[in-house]
Amino acid sequence: MPSMLDAVVVGAGPNGLTAAVELARRGLAVEVYEAAGAIGGGARTEELTLPGFRHDPCSAVHPLGVGSPAFEAMPLAEHGLQWLHPGLPLAHPFPDGSAAVLSRLVGDTAAALGPRDAGAYRRLLAPFHGKWPVLARDFLRTQWDGLPKDPLLYARFGLWAGQPASLLVRRFRDAKARALFAGLAAHGIAPLTGLGTGGMAMVFALAAHERGWPVPRGGSQSIADALASYLRSQGGTVHTGFEVKRLDDLPPARAYVFDTSPTALARIAGLGNAYRGYRYGPSVFKVDYALSAPVPWTSEAARRAGTVHVGPTYREIGDALSAAVHGRDPSVPFLITAQPSLIDPGRAPAGKHTFWVYGHVPNGWTGDATELIERQIERFAPGFRDLVLARAVQGPPQLAARNANYVGGDIATGSVAGLRLLIRPKLARVPYATAHPAVFLCSSATPPGPGVHGMSGHHAARAVWRRLRG
Repeated sequence: MPSMLDAVVVGAGPNGLTAAVELARRGLAVEVYEAAGAIGGGARTEELTLPGFRHDPCSAVHPLGVGSPAFEAMPLAEHGLQWLHPGLPLAHPFPDGSAAVLSRLVGDTAAALGPRDAGAYRRLLAPFHGKWPVLARDFLRTQWDGLPKDPLLYARFGLWAGQPASLLVRRFRDAKARALFAGLAAHGIAPLTGLGTGGMAMVFALAAHERGWPVPRGGSQSIADALASYLRSQGGTVHTGFEVKRLDDLPPARAYVFDTSPTALARIAGLGNAYRGYRYGPSVFKVDYALSAPVPWTSEAARRAGTVHVGPTYREIGDALSAAVHGRDPSVPFLITAQPSLIDPGRAPAGKHTFWVYGHVPNGWTGDATELIERQIERFAPGFRDLVLARAVQGPPQLAARNANYVGGDIATGSVAGLRLLIRPKLARVPYATAHPAVFLCSSATPPGPGVHGMSGHHAARAVWRRLRG
């Protein structure tokens, strides 16, 4: 072991592991320290309900993971990562048994929206189809960090992406297209009237058309395990069960890279009130189900989709998000659900299934939304409750206890409302650097923000490399 390491990474989530890999593959001596007993952070897989039922406690479906420029540059398949694609990336069912769908093909998605909106969808997405590699590199980064690869494409996409979802949905005439678009924007957990929420919807739609919305074979843990395996092949080391309370707890290093919340970094590194103004966003109420059979959706499309959005109208989705953002108790939740065992049968015993669901709630909310969630599912899948063998429930306090980055249960590690998706954790030329010249931040609290894509870790590692090389 060298007398001084080049870099120590605190936190073995996808961003921390990506940062460690990026530095190790440049020949630096790197070690990772994780407080939990296992690596993964938001990319974990565990038996939460019954033996043999393997659930993802946080992230489950990974449109930005399979299309991540950072992950695509690594030989993760050689280290066990295999992506599995459902028959349909996404279905958005309606009470009459029909559904809007997000297909791998722009044309199929447009056709499912009906003749009044098919053309509008094509005109919105088709100009950017086939250009994911450039768009992903330009938008999954700090927006003021150098010139984009394709300035004209960047500007054209940005004109649409910067708009609120509430404005972009006016392109559509019927309720189905508006609901589909609102559901895509809702992955950002911000009001649909906020700047950039239209861009969230467009990115998720383009990701489906370009790379799909897959799940990793075996669960989200497979992403973290593949990253750690690749890190070890490059000479890096991972330590688990090691809680870092002070910088002095760590071995001497030229750089310290934190995959933590900004407030935790400030506490550990002795940076005082450096992130005093940082704001955390709403939380979610998460339920993992062990089922005796597949979810009995009335919609045929929903029965073969990897992800199903539950919320029939733009207004219902907007009201649910607004309640969570403004601290009101949920009443009719918008649900994001996933059916990983349809694609990956090894997640459950033969003939049985796992089902992944969350709805939005205020930060720190201590209520129980189980009944509200199941009532909403029953609207579109009558008889669902009869299939439930067991459930594991996590509200904001449980989410925060499981992952210290989720302050108040905020799975995005910081509000994404307004300009906060771009200006994270605060306005700075290099948002990964801190007031301490050897301390860096690489979590989802930095650009490009939440999601299992490793891009925050990728860009933080570049900042560290520039500092060490200089």
